[in-house]
Amino acid sequence: MFDALTDKLGSVLNKLTRRGALTEADVSAAMREVRVALLEADVALPVVKDFITKVSERAVGEAVVKSVTPGQMVVKIVHDELVAMLGGVADAPPTFDSSGISLAAPAPVAVLMVGLQGSGKTTTTAKIAHRLQSKDRKRVLMVSLDTYRPAAQDQLAILGGQVNVITLPIVAGQKPLEIAKRGLAEARTGVFDVVIFDTAGRLTIDDAMMAEVTAVRDLIRPHETLLVTDAMIGQDAVITAQSFNEKVGITGIVLTRVDGDARGGAALSMRAITGRPIKLIGVGEKVDALDVFDPSRIAGRILGMGDVVSLVEKAVANVDHEKAEKLAARMAEGKFDLNDMLSQLQQIQRMGDMKGLLGLIPGVGAAMKQMKGDIDPKQFKRLEAIIQSMTPKERKVPDIIKASRKQRIATGAGTNVAEVNKLLKQHQQMETVMKRMKKMGGMGALASMFGGGGLPGMGGGAGLPQGLPRHGGPPFGKR
Repeated sequence: MFDALTDKLGSVLNKLTRRGALTEADVSAAMREVRVALLEADVALPVVKDFITKVSERAVGEAVVKSVTPGQMVVKIVHDELVAMLGGVADAPPTFDSSGISLAAPAPVAVLMVGLQGSGKTTTTAKIAHRLQSKDRKRVLMVSLDTYRPAAQDQLAILGGQVNVITLPIVAGQKPLEIAKRGLAEARTGVFDVVIFDTAGRLTIDDAMMAEVTAVRDLIRPHETLLVTDAMIGQDAVITAQSFNEKVGITGIVLTRVDGDARGGAALSMRAITGRPIKLIGVGEKVDALDVFDPSRIAGRILGMGDVVSLVEKAVANVDHEKAEKLAARMAEGKFDLNDMLSQLQQIQRMGDMKGLLGLIPGVGAAMKQMKGDIDPKQFKRLEAIIQSMTPKERKVPDIIKASRKQRIATGAGTNVAEVNKLLKQHQQMETVMKRMKKMGGMGALASMFGGGGLPGMGGGAGLPQGLPRHGGPPFGKR
């Protein structure tokens, strides 16, 4: 979402870091460019003015001008003010909050979901319920109060079945307040920890919708009232947040479709204008594509600093640790067959979009932008299909795969022999690396093997594996 803003801020700040000394005029010129970048990213004007004023005051101070690396000091100041704008505290330790919402209330804790129609309330309700149940081990009940949109209640019931979360049974003809009363009673008698109410939305804010939501709020007295809003609608999202906050009173915001190509201004403006924090962000369509909004991590991503904490969390959540330990043991012995390669491909895919994952690694995001081609996620499936078209013996002993076998494998995978050859060559290179590691003393020798710089096939400091699937362009590490 922040790609355009990241590029522009990166360009401005890089000019400063390349200078040996900074004058007040240098800082002022840079701040003018930062101002334009923020406005083009759809950040609200009052927020931009406040941000530029605070950064300028700190950046022209004696501590910066006389610093050994004044450019880096300015980058640090910009980062800290971005964190503050997003509602965080600079230099705070990384957080690993699993749910992102407050449950500090007597059970059943009521959570009210509000927002306009089409913002993703129902899907987000299911995502939050799934997160609470799978990560926090809470017993969750979902209640649909949307009696207006066709099949809205059925949609929540279907999503509940997909994520294995209980939904309140549908009773035809009941009004939202009647359903809310029944939901509260069921949550109490069924000993649920959390009950989430999914309210009806409208295409625009109107008095009838607000009156209904207010009545539901007064009845269930929610501990959390979460506004679900679409990041793609830009400044309209900020206006929506203001209206709901004034008329209903919200405790937090859930920003959906953050994985789209929105300019990001809504995220940067909401906290400053409404005074309410963005608590969660939707980063995809899958039920687990919901992340806690951490201001420090988001600021790091905007400035191209990566987000190692999120990368680690994804790995912890998706990697099969038993398989990983077995593979590590085999690698230590210098063994790496096509079954091992298949296992790695599958684990990488479980972690999500590869381009997004690489963007979380500090410095890699900038290197990716310099490449002519993009990583092709479909290629992972093609490689997986090729390996799965082989016999068990062929996977264990790839050397037996000759011309006739290659043709059979290519036909089975729906590809051509050239693609099979390419995969076999990649496997051979990886196997060679494993054998060298064993001879040189195992995993501890990895850094010395590759100039202290990283993984097999890396060219220079970018740290991108050579031969990773992509659309066209030169191999990673080659310019």
